[in-house]
Amino acid sequence: MAASLGVVAVLAVPTAAGAHSSTDFVPFSFTRLTGAAEVPGPGDPDGRGFAFVRWDTDDGTICYNIFVRRIAPATAAHIHVGDENTAGPVVQGLDAPTDGYSSGCVDNDALAAALDANPGNYYVNVHNAEYPAGAVRGQLD
Repeated sequence: MAASLGVVAVLAVPTAAGAHSSTDFVPFSFTRLTGAAEVPGPGDPDGRGFAFVRWDTDDGTICYNIFVRRIAPATAAHIHVGDENTAGPVVQGLDAPTDGYSSGCVDNDALAAALDANPGNYYVNVHNAEYPAGAVRGQLD
């Protein structure tokens, strides 16, 4: 099942109008989301999931898929700036995976360029009422 979800994540990433042709390379990052990765913590010790993020510097579009499980219903999701030891500021809001899954695309030229230059300096996290500072988190690469 997990392997098939990974395929779904890749296939289900929304595409923006005017997106690249199938022969163009669009950079992306896949990250596992865990409560243990939350800084300063604690995150949800049972929480798991993953996020798939792709960005296009030509049109400034960032598209994402977020899957979570074993957490209370999500109330928010974001991309933050910061290394794995930092609780950094939000740089882009994302649709919360309230039912365990969310996806979408946002326009953010500055963030697309920053992700292209150094994706490892950004992370995705998902919040809920029980863990308002973050239930699960994953560093981009």
